[in-house]
Amino acid sequence: MSKKRILIVEDEADMAELVAARLRREGYIVEMAADGVEGLKRIRANPPDLALVDIMMPRLSGTDLVTELRQDPRTVAVPIILMTAKGEESDIVVGLRLGADDYVTKPFSMSVLVARVAAVLRRRAAGLDGSEHPIAIGPITIDPSRYIVEVDGEPVALTLTEFRLLTALVAARGRVLSRNQLIDQAMGLNTVVTDRTIDVHLTALRRKLGEARTFLQTVRGIGYRMATEDRDNES
Repeated sequence: MSKKRILIVEDEADMAELVAARLRREGYIVEMAADGVEGLKRIRANPPDLALVDIMMPRLSGTDLVTELRQDPRTVAVPIILMTAKGEESDIVVGLRLGADDYVTKPFSMSVLVARVAAVLRRRAAGLDGSEHPIAIGPITIDPSRYIVEVDGEPVALTLTEFRLLTALVAARGRVLSRNQLIDQAMGLNTVVTDRTIDVHLTALRRKLGEARTFLQTVRGIGYRMATEDRDNES
C-alpha cells in the first residue's frame, strides 16, 4: 500500500514542523504550505490525500481556502481537517458547513490528531475501494466505487463526509438512522463528534441536492431517513 500524502497549511512554522514530525513518524508523506494562498496553489497542482488546514492565516483564511477547494471539481473530494485555536461552536459550524470533514481545536493532543487523520483516510478509502455497486432512490444515484453522485443525471459535488452520509441513508432504503448510527457509518466508530456536527453536514447536503432535498427527511427526536418515493416526502 502506497504511503498517504498529507499537506499541512499552517502559517506558524513551529506548529507545522511539530505536526509534520509526528505524522512522518506515523508513516505519512508530509508537505507544508506557509499560508492559504500557497496551500491553494499546491492542492490544485497536486491534490494530496488529505489537507490539514489552519483557520487563522494571512492572505487567505482556512475557511476561504475550504470554499475555494469545494468549488473546484479538481479538489472537491480532497478530505480536509481544520485546525482552529478558537474552539467556539460558531467557527466550527462555519467550517463544517463550508465542507470541512473534521476539525481539531488547539491545543490538541498529537495522538488525537493522528487518530482523526486515520479515521478520515479510512472513510475516504471505504468510499473508493471499488467494491460497491451503484444505488439509487428517486432521482438520486450514487456510484460508491467512483465517488459520483447524480441528481436527475446531473453530477453533484459533495464532500467526503456528505458523500458517506448520503450513501448510508440511501442504502438504508427508508429506514430511520439515528445520529449515532450516521456518525458510525459516515465518520467511523469511536469518532468524537456532536449531534450538531451531523446536523450541519446534512443541512449542507440538503442544499446541494436541490429539488431532491425533499427525499431527505428529519424524524424528530430520532434521526434521519431517505424517502423511498416522492409521495413520502414530508421534510
